[in-house]
Amino acid sequence: MTGPASAPAVSAAALRDVLGHFATGVVVVTAREPGGTLLGFTCQSFASLSLDPPLITFAPARTSSTWPRIRDVGTFCVNVLAANHRDLSAGFARSGAAIDKFSGVDWCPAPSGAPVLEGVSAWVDCTLWAEYDGGDHTIVVGNVHDLGSDPATLPLLFYRGAYGINGR
Repeated sequence: MTGPASAPAVSAAALRDVLGHFATGVVVVTAREPGGTLLGFTCQSFASLSLDPPLITFAPARTSSTWPRIRDVGTFCVNVLAANHRDLSAGFARSGAAIDKFSGVDWCPAPSGAPVLEGVSAWVDCTLWAEYDGGDHTIVVGNVHDLGSDPATLPLLFYRGAYGINGR
């Protein structure tokens, strides 16, 4: 019997292709810096982690320039995008200091002050609990302090490299 050491290396392309068969939701993680600057980025690696204590997890890329700023704030809101939020997903996925990701985006403050985006399926307001090494990503754990949802609003799904099931 051979063990994992003799297994062939898994390519990033193969991993992405195979794991793309697992449908995920799409979230935008937001925060508000003390000076009022709004921060946010799109993330599809998000999950519930614990009920007691109430914890969630998500994984921003190590190359993210937004996550370190949100980490410094210490509080953030995870916005579960609605099915009609493809544009928000794409807008918050853009990078660059000159880009105003919140231009034309309606929002209201969560209890922490972080933006809750208008029309989301759900939102989860958190403080930073812990961070862990996750290879080319950082594994973030948030302690949930408040949350809300709209049961009538369907979530935005990402599946096999496209939004929705079969790209619909």
